[in-house]
Amino acid sequence: MTEAPPVSTGTDAPPPEPNEEPQPKNARRFSLRTRVMLLAAVCVGAAVALVSLVAFLTVRGNLYQQFDNSLIQRANAAVNSVPVRAQFSRDVPSALLVSSDIQIGLLQSGAGLAWPERGEPPPVGQSEEAVANGSSDSSLRTDAATDMRVIALPSGPGQALVLAQSLAPTKQTLAELNLVLFLFGGAGIVVAAAAGTAVARAGLRPVERLTSATERVARTMDLRPIPVTGDDELSRLTHSFNTMLAAVADSQERQRQLVADAGHELRTPLTSLRTNLELLLAASREGARPLAQHDRMEMEADISGQLDELTQLIGDLVELARESEPRVENERVDLVEVVERALDRARRRAGETEFDVTLEPWVLAGDPAMLERAVLNLLDNAVKFSPEGSAVWLRLRSLGDGTAVIEVSDAGPGIADEDLPKVFERFYRSSEARTLPGSGLGLAIVKQAAQRHGGAVYAGRADAGGALMTIRLPGVPG
Repeated sequence: MTEAPPVSTGTDAPPPEPNEEPQPKNARRFSLRTRVMLLAAVCVGAAVALVSLVAFLTVRGNLYQQFDNSLIQRANAAVNSVPVRAQFSRDVPSALLVSSDIQIGLLQSGAGLAWPERGEPPPVGQSEEAVANGSSDSSLRTDAATDMRVIALPSGPGQALVLAQSLAPTKQTLAELNLVLFLFGGAGIVVAAAAGTAVARAGLRPVERLTSATERVARTMDLRPIPVTGDDELSRLTHSFNTMLAAVADSQERQRQLVADAGHELRTPLTSLRTNLELLLAASREGARPLAQHDRMEMEADISGQLDELTQLIGDLVELARESEPRVENERVDLVEVVERALDRARRRAGETEFDVTLEPWVLAGDPAMLERAVLNLLDNAVKFSPEGSAVWLRLRSLGDGTAVIEVSDAGPGIADEDLPKVFERFYRSSEARTLPGSGLGLAIVKQAAQRHGGAVYAGRADAGGALMTIRLPGVPG
């Protein structure tokens, strides 16, 4: 009988993706301070362990070497003394033979081992038998059963002197040394961890201040700079962060000022539009007194002009808002072509104003649309202030230092000395310009375009008495 497949209730969790690894709920990375402390402890622990291991191996080798040298010297002294067999007689005290930590015996080939009555027999094996029967010159070994070091030297025909000494005192010394190294190593690791914590706390204090500042900025948008002390890498980082805060504060202030100025500039045309529309609507109501045809035409012309002014203002605001956009990759720009396109557009709305033009080839990398808008704004500004029948002079010439200038001058009233430093500011309009149409943003757009291309703008007086506006741009002759 075939079983039915299980039916989903709709509450089961979807199966995990094949490449998706489950993440622990309480996964948490160590803080930087903890990592510095652990790094210091691990480094010191590894260094202490390495030094302790080398020291222990060196000391152990030296102790065993000294132990063997001492045992060999005693064995040679015993072999070279008075006849050995006489030393084991009852008449000679065993204390005179060797020191009490030595077990000594005389092994005769085929006759067994003889040793002092008050002493203990040394362990004997095949190695000692080989020395006794003359097949080996000497032997030195460790007896595993008794943990003793055993040496055998020939002491005459068919016999060997056997000496044995316990390794227990030497191993006890090594065990004590091992304990001391372990305790001092552990203490060193603890001290290193404490020192690492102190260093991390002191070294990361500027980072903590920086972190607190960023959290404060994110929480309150308070862009006050952080106090800086010292002249290390963290201090330079704080300086850089303060520079960034100042740039953000400046950008924020310029945006706030732009919105305030835009609101102020929009208020006038919107108020005028509302007034004219209310009059037209009131005149169109039933029973209302109709407007004269002349008055109606004037109102409609005012509305059309105000709509044009609003359209231009909004377009200029959008252009200025591009200041915060990321810069796109520039392209090769023939500045003569850009100027000629702007000149064609300016001529169509210049009326009777003539243009005196001199252009030299110039090429740069940039945004042709932005440059064209900047040149057109200069030309429109010159036409607006030029008397009827006068000319506007346009020059594009190289300065010979890797830059070229676009100069636009007119025969108008010029710019007052007190207005020269301010003409490129947003919404700034001189007293002479307040009665003329315009948003007060045209020259600000010119300045922005020049700066985004690595150039600059200047305002001055022309030889004919009018205004002289100059854009200076880097590039090469075309």
